Amino acid sequence: MTENGDDIAPPSRPSGLAELAHVAAEVPPQETPALAEPPPSATPTGPVASSEDVLATARRQFAMLLGEFRRTAVLVPFDEYGSLWTAEQNGVRWICAFSDEETLARFARARGEAPREWPYRTILGARLLDVMVPMLPGPAGVALDAGSDEGMLFPPVEGIVPDAVAVDLGRNA
Repeated sequence: MTENGDDIAPPSRPSGLAELAHVAAEVPPQETPALAEPPPSATPTGPVASSEDVLATARRQFAMLLGEFRRTAVLVPFDEYGSLWTAEQNGVRWICAFSDEETLARFARARGEAPREWPYRTILGARLLDVMVPMLPGPAGVALDAGSDEGMLFPPVEGIVPDAVAVDLGRNA
């Protein structure tokens, strides 16, 4: 299938993001496993982890999710003008992307727009972050599976989008 000039084959297996979404939906919140356990050597010793250890673990988990998103083909719907579907919140423009047709359909139903046609393209997460985000005016990021419990934001900060369009605190304020 050709999308935006790239040949992107549909995923042959569910993406890790989709698998995480299904696991999260099946496991009660109090029993939800950590997304990525640190290796035993990285586990803090003692009864309570320090805030630095908790932060380091969260950063590793997010880096793993970001890497999986960058390698995954996602569905990006188009608006009635033929542009990528975006939404603005607090001065940030968010490209809306979805992990599968079912999640896109739930989004359409929640908006009360299920009867209309929702054209979309399949685009790699890396292409969204590295190419499409910089093309938008002002700060922009990607909202994956917007409106769902499994949704995730990839904000316009260093390490996620190209440095030229990152808006980290103290740099491009």
